[in-house]
Amino acid sequence: MTPKSAAAAARATVYGYPRQGKGRELKKAIEGYWKGRVDADALRTTATELRRTNWQQLTDAGIHEVPTGDFSYYDHVLDTSVMVGAIPERHRTAVELHALDGYFAMARGTQDVAPLEMTKWFDTNYHYLVPELGPDTVFTTNSTKQVAELKEALALGLTARPVLVGPVTYLLLAKPAPGVSADFDPLTLLDRLLPVYAEVLADLRAAGAEWVQLDEPALVQDRTPAELNATTRTYRDLGALTDRPKLLVASYFDRLGEALPVLAKAPVEGLALDFTESAAANLDDLAAVGGLPGKRLVAGVVNGRNVWVNDLTKSLATLGTLLSLADRVDVAASCSLLHVPLDAAAERDIEPQILRWLAFARQKTAEIVTLAKGLAQGTDTIAAELAANRADLASRAGSALTRDPAVRARAAAVTDTDTRRSRPYDERTTAQRAHLGLPPLPTTTIGSFPQTAELRTSRADLRARRIDTAGYEERIKAEIGEVISFQEKTGLDVLVHGEPERNDMVQYFAEQLTGYLATQHGWVQSYGTRYVRPPILAGDLSRPEPMTVRWTTYAQSLTSRPVKGMLTGPVTMLAWSFVRDDQPLGDTARQVALALRDEVNDLEAAGTSVIQVDEPALRETLPLRAADREAYLAWATEAFRLTTAGVRPETQVHTHMCYAEFGDIVQAIDDLDADVISLEAARSHMQVARELAEHGYPREAGPGVYDIHSPRVPSTAEAAALLRKGLEAIPAERLWVNPDCGLKTRGWPETRASLENLVAAARTVREELAGS
Repeated sequence: MTPKSAAAAARATVYGYPRQGKGRELKKAIEGYWKGRVDADALRTTATELRRTNWQQLTDAGIHEVPTGDFSYYDHVLDTSVMVGAIPERHRTAVELHALDGYFAMARGTQDVAPLEMTKWFDTNYHYLVPELGPDTVFTTNSTKQVAELKEALALGLTARPVLVGPVTYLLLAKPAPGVSADFDPLTLLDRLLPVYAEVLADLRAAGAEWVQLDEPALVQDRTPAELNATTRTYRDLGALTDRPKLLVASYFDRLGEALPVLAKAPVEGLALDFTESAAANLDDLAAVGGLPGKRLVAGVVNGRNVWVNDLTKSLATLGTLLSLADRVDVAASCSLLHVPLDAAAERDIEPQILRWLAFARQKTAEIVTLAKGLAQGTDTIAAELAANRADLASRAGSALTRDPAVRARAAAVTDTDTRRSRPYDERTTAQRAHLGLPPLPTTTIGSFPQTAELRTSRADLRARRIDTAGYEERIKAEIGEVISFQEKTGLDVLVHGEPERNDMVQYFAEQLTGYLATQHGWVQSYGTRYVRPPILAGDLSRPEPMTVRWTTYAQSLTSRPVKGMLTGPVTMLAWSFVRDDQPLGDTARQVALALRDEVNDLEAAGTSVIQVDEPALRETLPLRAADREAYLAWATEAFRLTTAGVRPETQVHTHMCYAEFGDIVQAIDDLDADVISLEAARSHMQVARELAEHGYPREAGPGVYDIHSPRVPSTAEAAALLRKGLEAIPAERLWVNPDCGLKTRGWPETRASLENLVAAARTVREELAGS
């Protein structure tokens, strides 16, 4: 096909769409099901309606081919485990008795059965359920969900393309099951898995699929020769099948690199590539392999992970270059639109001028359709859209919101001294232990306590002016008083105020910092039914006044035990926001760090002796390619130290991280120079404690003994067993006892019971140590 005919054939598509619905109907239906207020049929009806609404919105916007199979009750990787029959033995009975309840048990656990481990989906804030595999794993085909959703779309008269997690990525994301040697490589199961994928593909073809998309984002990471050989074998075998639809292999989040020649030569009909991340490299790589003659190329030129309007002229230039490199070029977002909110038009509190700079899922869909039209029919047909887009881009570039000379001057004046504590750790820890007087194996929590319906009602009442500020603050004081009282009675050693005033650990701070925009309806799925509203970092950032000092000092006034000041760190503030794309991330991180440094210093001046600066996103934001990591970790660790280095030696600095693969960044954790780190460890059976020990991590650490993403209450014996496992790696004088993460999403009954068991476990192990 010539470039001219390739352009004429251009179509618009997407890889996935937000699942929750305009009013988060899916969240409400699922949580209603868990609480027994909604039955299974009603839940399925809600899900069916949401899928149809999504497909209709996409079709009405001009999308030619809608995705199916991307919709999930909890997580699409968990759906894949169900599809291939990779059900852990401990969950098989539950799945056989009731498939839906068994599915949720795998995701959340029950009182008797632990859930699957959960971790971050590449470098996003979306969490997936980690497949558990072993040498005895037997895969079986269950394509019921995938076939049913395809048939739903086809029955509506739509052109639909099922989307599946590819077999290579599925195995690369998996871990050895409990009891299986850590040396076991799930990729050795490839020959068992491929026949299952072959059966699924045949089932989808029989149901009417012309194309099936196989997502292989793991191939944008550095892959070994063995992994690339496995990829070659996978797509040679799947491509050789006669009873299958056409195959579109999709990658995103970075360049394919060394995997591109493998897939370009594979007997598949199409590739989907990300041309927003490392766009120039992907273009060069594609040209170097001779393009994709005879194949379909789906070009991800609209950023599916951020909320700024696309530069349509620039994207059209990229698409024009691609026309000579493939038989057919279609237009898409760079990845699933799952990672952005649904509709910017729903926002009423953002100035109209600024709103023009933003594109959520529905606006991005319109951009994709516009680009496909311009590519197929010529730029004259989209002249008005191009003119409006140029005006929007110029408006943002010229806005006073984006540049504050004072902020930039302060950031430019930072020196290395500003990022170093005044005393080394060995001297600090002696001063801190004398100052705090804590027992061995000190107990604490991560920060937040349950956000009750009463708290949410109080915030709603304040927004609706049903109560005034004074009335709202009295309710917050009462909640803090209850949280402090409970912690004292339970026997926790370092307390927290519970964060009742905070809606979200990033949004709360963003609303008090210059340069940020907050949304009312910008919900994005983080995991399961947990949705967040990431704020939008639009301009230079500073802190007009203290943000946390008042409530922390109030809590401290209620107790003689130390109360931690709680802040969100600079990297996490960026990672869990939609960050500006008009300057390097490191420059933005330094601005955030300086604002937080002011808050840390004010907390210390107000008498706070323990200050926790959470950085759960430090690993999440790690670049997918090893070559890019050193530069990232340099500015990321500098930003943390800039935030915390101004305090006295006796002030103890904590940090917290959760639900990521920390073994990759242990040196960076060391480089933070925090006095204490708490980490998620319960689901991964203390793996991180072993990784810290192998590194020789010299500071104090609290690997979690209570999995807060499950409703189950760990017994005292269970928590004590995990604690003993932690002691195998970390000496008692440096080991803390804490949950995996904050308790915001849990209910009070399970929180009370779990923390009481946690404290009892610490006492039990202290007595064992004293008697040994």
